[in-house]
Amino acid sequence: MADKNSIDVRVANHILNRMGEIGQPPEYGIQLINVGNEEYLDVLRREYLHRLLTEARGSAFKLVQGYFGGGKTHFLHCVRDLAWNENFLTAMVSLSRQECPFDDPHLVYKAVAGALTMPPADVMGMAVRGLPDVLRCWADSHLENMSDEAFNTWYKGTALRIPVRNHNFRRAAAEFLRAYRQNDVQGESILEAWLHGDSVSQADLKRYGVYGIIERSNAFQSLCSMAQLFKGYGFPGVVLMFDEVDRNLSLISGKKLRTWVDNLRQVVDMCGGSELPGVLFLYAVPPEFMRNVVPEYPALDQRLQCPLSMSLRSPQAALIDLENLSLEPGELLKAIGLKLLDVAQVAWDWECNRELQERNAAVLAECMSRFIFESGHRRQFVKVWISFLQTQRLGEESSLTADEAARLITNDRSGASDPEGELAPAVGYNGSEDAFDEDFRDF
Repeated sequence: MADKNSIDVRVANHILNRMGEIGQPPEYGIQLINVGNEEYLDVLRREYLHRLLTEARGSAFKLVQGYFGGGKTHFLHCVRDLAWNENFLTAMVSLSRQECPFDDPHLVYKAVAGALTMPPADVMGMAVRGLPDVLRCWADSHLENMSDEAFNTWYKGTALRIPVRNHNFRRAAAEFLRAYRQNDVQGESILEAWLHGDSVSQADLKRYGVYGIIERSNAFQSLCSMAQLFKGYGFPGVVLMFDEVDRNLSLISGKKLRTWVDNLRQVVDMCGGSELPGVLFLYAVPPEFMRNVVPEYPALDQRLQCPLSMSLRSPQAALIDLENLSLEPGELLKAIGLKLLDVAQVAWDWECNRELQERNAAVLAECMSRFIFESGHRRQFVKVWISFLQTQRLGEESSLTADEAARLITNDRSGASDPEGELAPAVGYNGSEDAFDEDFRDF
């Protein structure tokens, strides 16, 4: 059981509300309910955030693999917390066909510029979000007390000399900071739009010495420049996280897929060189991507294929396989349940029968691990478990039987008794343990 004094009651309530309602990772306090992926996080923290990105000024690319509902988004939230603890900037982007396809570098840049986030100052504080606001916040803490003479020296000697690929980007950022300092509202607005990747007239840009806009042809170059710029401004680096939220995103075909894959190959190559100093780039996909897409493109296949996934023994491997965790499915769900029990006791100021509720967590976890869903078993488990704990808190605490656990799961899944047949017992599935193992991966 966690030390109650180590859990902020505001964070505890946030976790239960977020996970109990939609089963999504909480924005705050994710480390309080995280289990199973600690080895991966430890490698990223020690080998990358501490050593490669800061000491060697290098960069790294990692492909995060997991089924939908299998913990990819949760893992990215954990990485974001690690990065914030080390004062890294972060950007978490959801990839989808309509809003942000990876075959359109301009939309990718705009998404990153909008999602760029500074570490929050308080445990439940609002994080500064968006490239222009990050620059403003940085200016408030680094430039505000400068004399005009000192600022001009910094502007000419540092801001305009940071080595970047896109000189227009460097100039636009420096001019934006100057406009912000001088309360030039019009100039600040024009350059903010430019930094966001919006279209700005050349006439408006000319007086700031900025020529051209961010567009498809130079978007990745501008993304590189963003990372290089913030390294020059004193940040340890940037963690960029891309999460495929469209179930069929990796199954696109034709020219669009070729462009998508080629863009990803370029990113892998940039991370292998010195163009992205202090950047950790994570790209989360379902296993079908490595099985069905990557082998069709030898250039990408050669870069990503590795006999082992990333671990303490192979930290350089490009693949982080979330289907290969340190706990078996039933053990993993039980551990999550116990973590949530800790949080619930703090949020509700609940002195429960701890031994009884631990047994209940084990029963529900065991029952869940004996059923096959098409996806999302962890998300389903936390929603059912939090709801069950609420009933235990408001009524008389009691032992959960296996039959009751099965009814809780099926009723929450379908609202009745599983009329669609999505839920099927895994024990003896198809009469074959091998068949069970194969289908269990669809969790």
